[in-house]
Amino acid sequence: MKKVGIIGLGECLPEKILSNADLEKMVETSDEWITTRTGIKQRRIASENEAVSDLAIKAAREALKDAGLSAADLDLIIVATITGDMPMPSTASIVQNALSAKKAAAFDISAACAGFVYGLSIGYQFIVNGSYKNVLIIGAEKLSAFTDWKDRNTCVLFGDGAGACILSEVKSGGIASIYLGCDGSNLNLLNLPAGGSRMPASEETVRNRMHYIKMQGNELFKIAVRTMTEAAQVALEQAGITFKDVDLIVPHQANSRIIMAVAKRLGISEDKIYLNIEKYGNMSSASTITGLVEAVKEGRVKKGDTVLLDCFGGGLVWGACVINL
Repeated sequence: MKKVGIIGLGECLPEKILSNADLEKMVETSDEWITTRTGIKQRRIASENEAVSDLAIKAAREALKDAGLSAADLDLIIVATITGDMPMPSTASIVQNALSAKKAAAFDISAACAGFVYGLSIGYQFIVNGSYKNVLIIGAEKLSAFTDWKDRNTCVLFGDGAGACILSEVKSGGIASIYLGCDGSNLNLLNLPAGGSRMPASEETVRNRMHYIKMQGNELFKIAVRTMTEAAQVALEQAGITFKDVDLIVPHQANSRIIMAVAKRLGISEDKIYLNIEKYGNMSSASTITGLVEAVKEGRVKKGDTVLLDCFGGGLVWGACVINL
């Protein structure tokens, strides 16, 4: 079977920083309350004239440069997002046009915070079966556009950003395993109720603030810890390795307490966990990929190392992936 790996990485983080001190002026909260419960100190917020595609395009260009490829080399573009520019066309189509990747097919996927790992799985299959050679996968979100800034329980959590990678056939290393899961029976624990065919936009949905993210945090916490723990274990088992063989774990950056609870269950030391949640908050599909990008840039991982990606999000969906860089 072909070996498929990441040959280029890129990211885009908006310039504007919204700190906990700034949020103290907007809602009834405090830096101490936010930090203790989430581990977040600040987050990036896209400007009003920046859409998800703008962030995705910048991340994609950085990934192409890192891979030493041009847009003409791309065969497929996958954008994982729940905050696309518009319902139709896909954000991936906008990215394809902006990059002038004329021969590339393009589509979006919606798998919330697990979106990037789901995208990896899809791109991997296309290369293994010989359909495509170079696949661009992007996790990008502008969650600030769907955040209720009057709800102190959710507005402290989310940030904006994008990360991208180029998947291609490699001579050594590459993706060793991918495990995906879903439990649709708990979809109401984390959702964005209005704006779709179930509840189209109306005066009533706007008045009732139904176009913002809704979350039941306490219930999600328990499920996230359990499923992220199980997903990591399954992915490692499928790869035929143990946690001792993993150089770094890059989890979805939703809540530092969730991440540390998972580490404790797995018996993993904190120095093997990559965290950037304090700087960026929860960026949904962009969190895991930007975490990987920054871990590489910071020298936390290098060529030849083994990385475990582990994520969980609305759906409820989850996924884990073992990658030999």
